[in-house]
Amino acid sequence: MFAFKNRIYKVVKCGKYCQSRNFRVGNSSLGSVNLQGRSFLTLKDFNAQEIKHILWVSADLKHRIKHRGEYLQLLQGKSIAMIFEKRSTRTRISTETGFSLLGGHPCFLTPQDIHLGVNESTTDTARVLSGLVDIVLARVYSHSTLEQLDKDASIPIINGLSALYHPIQILADLLTLQEHYGSLKGLTVAWIGDGNNVLHSLMMTLAKLGVNLKVATPKGYEPDTNVTQEAQRLSKQFGTELQFLPDPLEAARGSSVLVTDTWVSMGQEEDKKKRLKDFHGYQITMQTGSVAVPDWTFLHCLPRKAEEVDDEVFYSARSLVFTEAENRKWTIMGLMVCILTDYWPQIPKLKF
Repeated sequence: MFAFKNRIYKVVKCGKYCQSRNFRVGNSSLGSVNLQGRSFLTLKDFNAQEIKHILWVSADLKHRIKHRGEYLQLLQGKSIAMIFEKRSTRTRISTETGFSLLGGHPCFLTPQDIHLGVNESTTDTARVLSGLVDIVLARVYSHSTLEQLDKDASIPIINGLSALYHPIQILADLLTLQEHYGSLKGLTVAWIGDGNNVLHSLMMTLAKLGVNLKVATPKGYEPDTNVTQEAQRLSKQFGTELQFLPDPLEAARGSSVLVTDTWVSMGQEEDKKKRLKDFHGYQITMQTGSVAVPDWTFLHCLPRKAEEVDDEVFYSARSLVFTEAENRKWTIMGLMVCILTDYWPQIPKLKF
């Protein structure tokens, strides 16, 4: 019976958004965007207008709550289960405080609280949570765990991070750049570092918004092949530049934004010594920025280590990292409001 009801729910939910999975562009307007009931596993599944809408809602909430001091209980009576296989500062605090600020109730679950796929199958967990909460955010090791949760749940699932993608980080990055530059189209982002989940999410997103991307990774640390092929297709479709370069300085040359991330992610600690050796020469410094455009900026999703970017850049006026970290809160709030309500922003549409 549950399986039957679950299938019915999926059909109804898909009926609202399955067309948008075809990446509608051109004549589609922000006024036609409806994200209610959608899961958010990867930005690959979202078109330009949908991404812009999430950012618009996020900017609106930031303006109304932070700058105007309004009290918006948009999620009153709603609850979220936060499953964390991997620890985090920004993801936990932004989601927990953001959901509460909007009147909802967050429930934080560690591996000690919920043994996902161990004492209880992922399928059963998805079905149980579907009857207890309104939405799930899961920060997991394997992306397949998210896909299984989404398959078996009758409520939306948000990817809080997986080994393959980190889409909620990219929402914060995009809002930060939009706030700083006033628009995104025509910017060139240089990724200098590991071909990891953050890069994968950038590759699934930037071309749709008219942003060029240059990637410099050490040999053996290139992004996933399937992700690369899809990114090349998107770049061709939207007429942007996508380059893979062996030299960090060549990636930085003429770029607007320099971005890096940790060289040693959770679960890779045993390889730290080798990784530090392999990434020698990839530290972002003012010398790296000297070949970028004059108004270049720097992003890092944090936590940061000095070998990835030196203090001179990290603590300079060019560094947007702390605004980027704060925007994790406003963008996760915007995303959850889009998924769980029919809220429409009051501020003018953002320029992209």
